Amino acid sequence: MSTIRTTSGGGGASTPAAGRPPKERRRANQASKPLIQRIFGRNPMGWLFSAPYLIFVLVIFAYPLLFAIYMSFFDYFFAAPGAVVDRPFVGLDNYLNAFTDPAVLQSFGNVGIFLIINVPLTVVLSIVLASGLNSIKRFRTFLRVSYYVPYVTASVAIIGVWLFLFNQDGLVNQILGPLAPNPSWFVNPTLAMPMIAIYVTWKQLGFYILLYLAALQNVPTELYESASTDGAGRVRQFFSVTVPGVRPATVLVLLLSTIVGANLFTEPYLLTGGGGPNGASTSPVLLIYQQGIQQGHPGFAAAIGIVLVVVVLIIAYLQNRFAGDRDS
Repeated sequence: MSTIRTTSGGGGASTPAAGRPPKERRRANQASKPLIQRIFGRNPMGWLFSAPYLIFVLVIFAYPLLFAIYMSFFDYFFAAPGAVVDRPFVGLDNYLNAFTDPAVLQSFGNVGIFLIINVPLTVVLSIVLASGLNSIKRFRTFLRVSYYVPYVTASVAIIGVWLFLFNQDGLVNQILGPLAPNPSWFVNPTLAMPMIAIYVTWKQLGFYILLYLAALQNVPTELYESASTDGAGRVRQFFSVTVPGVRPATVLVLLLSTIVGANLFTEPYLLTGGGGPNGASTSPVLLIYQQGIQQGHPGFAAAIGIVLVVVVLIIAYLQNRFAGDRDS
């Protein structure tokens, strides 16, 4: 009686990599690829097309940041090109001064007030107005352009209008009469930073509305129809369909508005005459300019800037951690 011999693996000869663990197989496959493909991936041309932007990031952002870190550890000051000057190493002294200087602490407190007002106001107004603009049929283009015009208009021109409206003898105070604040809006220690936050919210609103309008195009209309069939009204549809549907855009708006607030410079510099009254509207970036350029302490200014970068990164991480969609 004859016997039939069979081979494992469907009769095919077994390969040396067949019995290897997945990690070793991946390493073997990677080692067998050409060197260029191993370094640049499957599409090396992608690096060529992205090279201009990568160079821009390295030159405009990465190099200044690294140089600022270097400056922050020295008693640095600017000198004429080619001049040999002594810039002694001071270690963490600039950072210790930054954490103990009342002006620095006040500037971070000011920007904290700004963010508390600006960020929630920006998110709420942007998503509500975008939802309204997305649903209307008439004058849609006109209204979208109207909201976007302040964003693309030069800040100096708009600030001139706001100063005309909110100065001591401005139109707003004339309308309010005895209810007008004294001192006036932008020279009032209590109202200066909230007024700047409202101004920035109004000016930047058009950009964030566009972000939400783009996100709303990806929300399936079937969800609204299903919610309407289940008896949900407009308000319930907004909170049950619209808000969850544009959650990635909300995280982006939170991040961008936080970065805008952290880089606040033009508005307090022009609206309040350089951070007045008595530093009540001074932002960290404005203080960096004053310390580094006007008063000749670039090492101290660099330390303030590095602290600001770290604070913004922590805030951005917390926003993404608690507001981001972890499932995606």
